[in-house]
Amino acid sequence: MQQLEKKYYTPEEYLELEETAEYKSEYYQGEIFAMSGATANHNFISGNLLTGLNNAQKTHKCFSFTNDMRLWINAKNLFTYPDFMIVCGKLEYYTNRKDTITNPLIIIEVLSDSTKNYDRGEKFVFYRSIPTFQEYIIIDQYSVYIEHFFIETKKQWLLIEYNDINSILKFSKIDFQIPLKDVYNLIEFDNAKRREHGA
Repeated sequence: MQQLEKKYYTPEEYLELEETAEYKSEYYQGEIFAMSGATANHNFISGNLLTGLNNAQKTHKCFSFTNDMRLWINAKNLFTYPDFMIVCGKLEYYTNRKDTITNPLIIIEVLSDSTKNYDRGEKFVFYRSIPTFQEYIIIDQYSVYIEHFFIETKKQWLLIEYNDINSILKFSKIDFQIPLKDVYNLIEFDNAKRREHGA
């Protein structure tokens, strides 16, 4: 993320700016940060996930959202746009805005070079302050590698790693699974990037 000119905004000022902005920005404690764009691989993975999740919605009362839906984290004074969010049950909105929710059960992020440290570190800390949040899935777009975190108790999160294209990603908090072959369908890996990411 790139920080815009140093200035402090109220949440209402930020939301007003977002309505006419040409690109998405994240809001954190009064400051606004421009978000980077997505690669072809990022979009392929997002599309593959959306197809699978939309099919799964027919069997359970959950809603999946792409990064056009904004998230408000009250405890951190943060507006952000996760790549995917899943809400089960009633949707809870920020001040009745239909473009901003507050109660995701599951969040999915597709890693990029510019966001990978943030997504794995501070952002995960921010997400864990959401009372309804119970599952976090981080997908590498440069190699076959997925980190799957889910909560066991209030203070204990477990991690499962996937790096075999023949394995199946099984969600913990909803009845849904998807083969990694489907997650990575259409993806062409750059060998230099694979080496850089340890693949």
